[in-house]
Amino acid sequence: MQRIPMALAEADYEVPVTATITGARPRMDQSERSDLVSRIKTLLRQRDAVLVAHYYVDASLQRIAEETGGCIADSLEMARFGKEHPASTLVVAGVRFMGETAKILSPEKRVLMPTLEAECSLDLGCPADAFRVFCEQHPDRTVVVYSNTSVEVKALADYVVTSSIAVPLVTHLRDQGKKILWAPDRHLGDYIRRETGADMVLWDGACVVHDEFRSRELEKLRKDHPAAAVLVHPESPRDVILQADVVGSTSQLIAAVKERPEREFIVATDNRIFYRMQQAAPDKRLIEAPTGGHSATCRSCAHCPWMAMNDLTSLADALEHGRDEVFVAEEERQKALTATQRMLDFAAAHRRTVAGDA
Repeated sequence: MQRIPMALAEADYEVPVTATITGARPRMDQSERSDLVSRIKTLLRQRDAVLVAHYYVDASLQRIAEETGGCIADSLEMARFGKEHPASTLVVAGVRFMGETAKILSPEKRVLMPTLEAECSLDLGCPADAFRVFCEQHPDRTVVVYSNTSVEVKALADYVVTSSIAVPLVTHLRDQGKKILWAPDRHLGDYIRRETGADMVLWDGACVVHDEFRSRELEKLRKDHPAAAVLVHPESPRDVILQADVVGSTSQLIAAVKERPEREFIVATDNRIFYRMQQAAPDKRLIEAPTGGHSATCRSCAHCPWMAMNDLTSLADALEHGRDEVFVAEEERQKALTATQRMLDFAAAHRRTVAGDA
């Protein structure tokens, strides 16, 4: 594996520490929360809007999406749901690239977010200008980028992928004799390379949440819970992935909790996914994988600080005032759509193949 120095060092972006503090806004009592939730539901109807929420946002927002006919999903399914839903306005509870992805697939719709300040460390760590230079240094490679990137980076790619389809798609490209340029998550890229044997060069980025999981502490936790299955998102470090019983996307990890026979699960991904996991398997115990201990900084403590910026108040403000609307330049949108559509077409064909083999 060739390792390329990251063009934007971690020190060049700042984790919004205040977003990690529960109750950074004045704490509401139950009556105030109930009134605000009712107001949001009314505004969704009045604005002809539907709420699409990521698994990693607060459970209160996920619950509103459920109760109003919206969607709780990974970033791609959020965008696909929004494209197919008849609502004229999409409200995307997540981080900025998710709102952009929704706009890429639904340019005719208004796309709002609770806050456009909710960024992603992978997106911030892969600026388009530096990535363009990186691509120019490897003109013989097929450019495959993770969905956790800006529309400008997606516009430079041949394929956009999610973690659920990355391995089969890269396997397909490998079988065609393609060499891959991958960005931005080095851990996910390393996992894909090991799974596929593809010739890959990797951009050196990392997720501020998943990069914090610690192998040594995970080993200790497994000894304390020997019957627990270990579920790991592939954005995690290799030595954490190697201890996993299941490595997969958010949707795949939720399915594993529901389908596997174990009664306990150690989960190495953002802890807000527990809301959906507990719904899928209410009788099972979920345990956070450790982010503390040897060499850890606990910058995230298993929860994305930018995802935490999505809250009831900001959601209500977005609907009430139409602020934090997502706009995407049409030329870049078209290029990003081409790369995204290739992935969607491949995913559809892959599902048909898997169904036929079953």
